[in-house]
Amino acid sequence: MNNHKFLILTVLLAICICIAVPVSAGEKYLYGKPELTGVISGTNEFSPGDEVDLTIKVENQGLNTVKIVQSTIIDRDTQPNTAKMVTLLLEQGDAPMTVKSDAQMVGDITGGSDKTVTFRVRFDKDAAPGVYTVPLHAEYTWLYDGEQFGTDTMKYTYYKKDVIIPLNIRIRSDFIVDVVESVTEYVNAGTEGYLNLKVKNAGHDNAKKAVIVITRNGNSVVIPTDARVYIGDFPAGSVKECGFKISVSNDAEAQVYPLDVFVEYEDSEGEITTSDMETIGVPVGGKIDFEVISAPSTLAPGSKKVIEVEFKNTGAAKVYNAQARLSATDPFTSNDDTAFLGDLAPGESSVARFEVSADSDATVKEYGLDSEIRYRDALDNSQISDTMKIKVNLVKTGGIEGIVTNPIVLTVFIFTLAGVGYYLWSKRKQE
Repeated sequence: MNNHKFLILTVLLAICICIAVPVSAGEKYLYGKPELTGVISGTNEFSPGDEVDLTIKVENQGLNTVKIVQSTIIDRDTQPNTAKMVTLLLEQGDAPMTVKSDAQMVGDITGGSDKTVTFRVRFDKDAAPGVYTVPLHAEYTWLYDGEQFGTDTMKYTYYKKDVIIPLNIRIRSDFIVDVVESVTEYVNAGTEGYLNLKVKNAGHDNAKKAVIVITRNGNSVVIPTDARVYIGDFPAGSVKECGFKISVSNDAEAQVYPLDVFVEYEDSEGEITTSDMETIGVPVGGKIDFEVISAPSTLAPGSKKVIEVEFKNTGAAKVYNAQARLSATDPFTSNDDTAFLGDLAPGESSVARFEVSADSDATVKEYGLDSEIRYRDALDNSQISDTMKIKVNLVKTGGIEGIVTNPIVLTVFIFTLAGVGYYLWSKRKQE
């Protein structure tokens, strides 16, 4: 009897324990797998020559369609619709671009979540407009099956998969500046000259109301004077000719300097657009310069003399209507300090004549008188040369040279000759 009561009490106690502590049920999903899709974040429209950071959002739209719940099931560590250890690689496909970034790992992407990744991309400068499909390779691992052994052991089977996610990229029509020829005229250091360009529309956009513009490149010595030329319609593939006036700094050397060229135009959608710049080289000739090539002149204190000075064009360009000017300073004076030289090509010379007087108490030594040349350049701009020294030696003279260079002696001599001449004329007339 006691055994029977003990058995009943044990059963009742077991029932109470089962009611108080519910049994935990496990879950497993059937028929689920990852489904990755991708889209470009922001705009997918770019211009030829652009270099951009292309941001792509990858989303896992995979679903688990069947779920089983049982007390004997062990929960899986991974859902079958989870893409594990995802690696993404962007390729160019048939698009005119270069991908400058390597493959990137983004980790696990669970069902219903997404990850973003960025690739550096450069589009070809001459890319044709249109829509291109570029492949995004996604490599990942996913749970194919989870096999349970008993109540405490699981065996997972994973598969690797490589899928291609297509992305669409649009290349817009664009204007590409191509300077096919540049010719300069009269471009020398310190002067103005002409720059003649042949510019090609190497892009695919038919430009309207086009204006070709040149602009200074940084601190280049080449500076536009007339910087804009209206062209009008500028169809793709066509070439237009235009001319500009440019100036060059005085400190320029004989070499090639940069200058930027671009085009402002109305594109096919009616919007005012500016093309990318093209930098060209502008050859600059040497500075226009002169040199005194004659020997020093000689003058006696207290005398007056016409000195001859030969100037040579040692520069790189022809000058027009050149005039030499002398700056006479103590102990010299001059009432005739300007001389006409005319046109001088490089290497040519001309002689200027100046009447110079020296003070009678001037110190005997070599002097340097300042001179300069005023001239017209090829564009008829008035220019002034650097200052040049004219050497004059003051020396004491004797003998015949002293007599003929002394103004007092010359005056007495002239009057004496005049008196003698008058006397002879009067005597002859009386006879």
